[in-house]
Amino acid sequence: MKRLATPPRPAPIRKERTILFSEFPPGQTQEAADFLSGLERLEVRAHPEDRAIGVTYDLHDYSLEALEIALMDNGFRLECSLLNKIVRALIHYVEETQLHNLDAPNHPLKKSQHEAYTQAWERHPHGDHDDTPPEWREYK
Repeated sequence: MKRLATPPRPAPIRKERTILFSEFPPGQTQEAADFLSGLERLEVRAHPEDRAIGVTYDLHDYSLEALEIALMDNGFRLECSLLNKIVRALIHYVEETQLHNLDAPNHPLKKSQHEAYTQAWERHPHGDHDDTPPEWREYK
């Protein structure tokens, strides 16, 4: 029996993030850590004294935004100070951009630029072209 070849997994893009929780309700940090620890390929560390959990994940599997949405959908309340909101928004943007760039096709930029300039040069009348008939050019 032949084994089917599985496509190779791309190189991991590991992220280590801290998710901060609101002061109320108390005790939600450990509950959130227990909730997330059930997910595959996700490392979770609870820091109840800081009202935070540390998560380590591969960007191919999870994003901070997806983890936060899962937590909020299950009733956990995240820290919502202005600084924390700005930092979270920046991380969401960076991770979304990285994921978008992973799907972008690889174009050899120099080759395509060279071809574009060559084609434009051939179509554009330039100094190397003379419309004067040959017999007039050699008239003496």
